[in-house]
Amino acid sequence: MKYKRILLKLSGEALMGEKQHGIDSNRLEQYADEIKSAHDKGLEIAIVIGGGNIFRGVDGEKSGIDRVQGDYMGMLATVINAMALQSALEKHGMYTRLMSGLKMEQVCEPFIRRRAIRHLEKGRIVIFGAGIGNPYFTTDSTASLRAIEIESDVVLKGTRVDGVYTADPEKDPAATKYNEVSFQEAYEKGLNIMDMTAFTLCMENNLPIIVFDMNKSGNLLNIVNGKEVGTLIS
Repeated sequence: MKYKRILLKLSGEALMGEKQHGIDSNRLEQYADEIKSAHDKGLEIAIVIGGGNIFRGVDGEKSGIDRVQGDYMGMLATVINAMALQSALEKHGMYTRLMSGLKMEQVCEPFIRRRAIRHLEKGRIVIFGAGIGNPYFTTDSTASLRAIEIESDVVLKGTRVDGVYTADPEKDPAATKYNEVSFQEAYEKGLNIMDMTAFTLCMENNLPIIVFDMNKSGNLLNIVNGKEVGTLIS
């Protein structure tokens, strides 16, 4: 196995599957299967999931909601997704812990770094909900920060596309894929990998990022086994 501990970043939108909003149970099942196959190999897994399928803070502004208020609403959306994922993982026989950047003791533990690491060492899957508990930070930033805090080997960003391209492959058929790109090159070319805060955190802490298609069966396990999947940014 190439990695001992990973942080998997999933987008909230990905959970919609074929639906227009909310959570697609089939997609949830698929993700649980993928995560279980990697976890069964002894991999330590932490997960950050977005909330875009329910509510996005930046969208709230368009409807007249205060930015800070909107961001907190977005954080609550990530907790709903995290609870759904937790339930799916436990149904597949995995032990999990949900840790939150906001205090809500009835459904999650507060995030305590040493406790999170201990859970991982004991083979539990740790899901980080509610972002970092502060407005103006995306779930990408949460993923980068938590990965650094728990000393993850890599951030795996699961998306709908199979890596980083010269342009948006869904809009530009001439776009070509990078198999590997340096942080500096990605920065200079303005490649849309993560928001700037998240990207800079990874760059400054030499934390590699792999962008890959989470919806393709077996991809997660292949990455863990050291196969070239998606795009490596390092």
